Amino acid sequence: MGIPVCKWGMKDTVKYLTQAVNSGKPHQIITANPIMVMAAMEDPSYKQMMQKAELIVPDGTGVVWAAQKVGEPVAERVAGFDLLHELMKEGERHHWKVYLLGTTSEVIQEAARRLTLQYPGTEIVGFRDGYFGPDQDQEVIDAIKAVSPHLLFVARGADTQEPWIGKYKQILGVPIMMGVGGSFDIISGKTKRAPMTFQKLRLEWLYRLLSEPTRFRRMLALPKFVVRVLREGENLTKMG
Repeated sequence: MGIPVCKWGMKDTVKYLTQAVNSGKPHQIITANPIMVMAAMEDPSYKQMMQKAELIVPDGTGVVWAAQKVGEPVAERVAGFDLLHELMKEGERHHWKVYLLGTTSEVIQEAARRLTLQYPGTEIVGFRDGYFGPDQDQEVIDAIKAVSPHLLFVARGADTQEPWIGKYKQILGVPIMMGVGGSFDIISGKTKRAPMTFQKLRLEWLYRLLSEPTRFRRMLALPKFVVRVLREGENLTKMG
């Protein structure tokens, strides 16, 4: 559908991102799921933003399934939650600095505390909540630049976090910038990740829907995505 999804597995993805940190150049990492792909189909500016990202990994099970279906299989699902932890782990070896941005003050503070305990060798140099408007963007950017992190994790919802990173990535200049959705909620203990049974059955989306019924409207994009993949098949890889 015109979205360049990387075929690497987790190990190669982390290896590439480690090199990206060493390069010092800004990289936007998008953890793609069907909802985001469908949003790109309906909004040209969102699609353009995704196409300009330095790396898009197959986070959603639906994206992994679609790649297989159209004859361009990926190595494995690279879940954003797991990638965040792998990067924090890698950060211990290289003494990386991390900035956490998004969600509520209580959640981000607790997530920062728990990540510091889990990965003491990776320094969390700053954090703040995600409740700020465009008039405060410069203030947030200045705070991030002041501490020069190697990694910036942003949790403000897919409709906000990716466009925000895309808009400011060159100004921010952080080597790795990645939207992490509800990861901080899980890390802080506010919500739980889907049990392993759901993960193995590729039904994490169902667990989230059962846990948060308010996500129903967003989830309507999933059947639309499936229908489009089945209907258009291999032609999807030719779409610009």
